[in-house]
Amino acid sequence: MKDAPLIRMKGISKSFGAVQALDKVDFEVNRAEIVGLAGDNGAGKSTLVRILAGVYPPDEGSIVLEGNEVTFSSPREAIEYGIESIYQDLALFEDMNLARNIFVGREPARVFLGGLLKLLDKKRMDRETLQALDSVKIGLRNTEQIVGTLSGGERQSVAVARALHFRAKVLIMDEPTAALSLKESRKILGLAKELRKEGLGVVVITHNLHQMFSIVDRVTVLRHGRQVGNKEIERTSMGEIEELILGEEEEE
Repeated sequence: MKDAPLIRMKGISKSFGAVQALDKVDFEVNRAEIVGLAGDNGAGKSTLVRILAGVYPPDEGSIVLEGNEVTFSSPREAIEYGIESIYQDLALFEDMNLARNIFVGREPARVFLGGLLKLLDKKRMDRETLQALDSVKIGLRNTEQIVGTLSGGERQSVAVARALHFRAKVLIMDEPTAALSLKESRKILGLAKELRKEGLGVVVITHNLHQMFSIVDRVTVLRHGRQVGNKEIERTSMGEIEELILGEEEEE
């Protein structure tokens, strides 16, 4: 059986003014595991993963990564710890080329004159960008291509390639197939499975339970900011997950 979880979020609470978005939520992700995070609109899913990604600080609770308690004051700190995110609106810059998007915020430089002069190492960026794109089996070969010219599925693949290249430990995929074609959706879901083979922990948020059930190992359900279920996929059903999402409201 697996050792301690790769990520353990314990007792996470978060309020926005009078709105209690999360109330003492527990959430875990193991190495080489895909965990689905399910819940209706307003259940707290995106708030939880944004805390994990360093966007929001929790009001209460702790985050333990590989056995060590960590705090993130920014998304950059979370990335430095190996937590990468792909949101529905992505974290790519449409007016920049592929190489700049892969290395944004982490551009390699060549140093001259004893450190007085630093120049962008474009050759290294181009070379490693192609290696990163090869890792997700995407047929893009021009590192100067502007991201805004890519399809939705290609952009998602570029974001995954970036996470892999910089040795992410956890990848958060928040509605990764929204607005994608069926073919592109299948590719992105297939990439999630490949990431699991690489030993990453993957968090998938999607309203499409059919897609979720096709790739995840476990489903955690949130309702009104609380965790109401944590089910291994082989021991549950879409019907049971739907009941957990809706709760007693559906029966009334």
